[in-house]
Amino acid sequence: MSGLPYAIQAGLQLCHVCGNACPLAGQHCLRCQSSLHRRKPDSVARTWAFLIAALIFYIPANLLPVMNTLMFGNASENTIMSGVIEFWEGGSWDIALLIFFASVVVPSLKFFILGFLLITVQKRSRWAMRERSKLFRFIELIGYWSMLDVLVVALVTALVQFNALSSIEPRLGILFFGLVVVLTMLAAMSFDPRLIWDAEVNDD
Repeated sequence: MSGLPYAIQAGLQLCHVCGNACPLAGQHCLRCQSSLHRRKPDSVARTWAFLIAALIFYIPANLLPVMNTLMFGNASENTIMSGVIEFWEGGSWDIALLIFFASVVVPSLKFFILGFLLITVQKRSRWAMRERSKLFRFIELIGYWSMLDVLVVALVTALVQFNALSSIEPRLGILFFGLVVVLTMLAAMSFDPRLIWDAEVNDD
């Protein structure tokens, strides 16, 4: 074991709500009265459940159209990738890159990293624990960008509506993508990064 002290060795545990250091034997936080747990209850199982559900919803989110555009009498329905291509070919490369980053890059990173963290935690791996903790903090950081695609669709919708000869409407795909965003956020919130370090504490 490393020379760094652990809260459990000092007889303490942190409240998940307010972060207060409480006695290990306590059942409720002395500050906010929330229930105390050494680790988030069923963290691995909950995270897997949210992550798998997000992966399932990500399929129709990419296959179904996210918006229907009517411009000068011509109607077209776009999926995420066809929308990226259309914006790129239309010269709006900045919007195309924004949608691609928020709709493809961010979800893919979250799926891969969370899955990797879950597998290594279940295997009680002691490999690169500090780096894996940094990966989790990275996931929390990019999670704030997850709603960009939905916001872009809303923005484009508002802009097009100013033209009397054009209109744009959201389609079912955007609903599934919104569910993916929510589920991946819940997966990240359910994962307890302290599980990464439990292998070191319990193996020594």
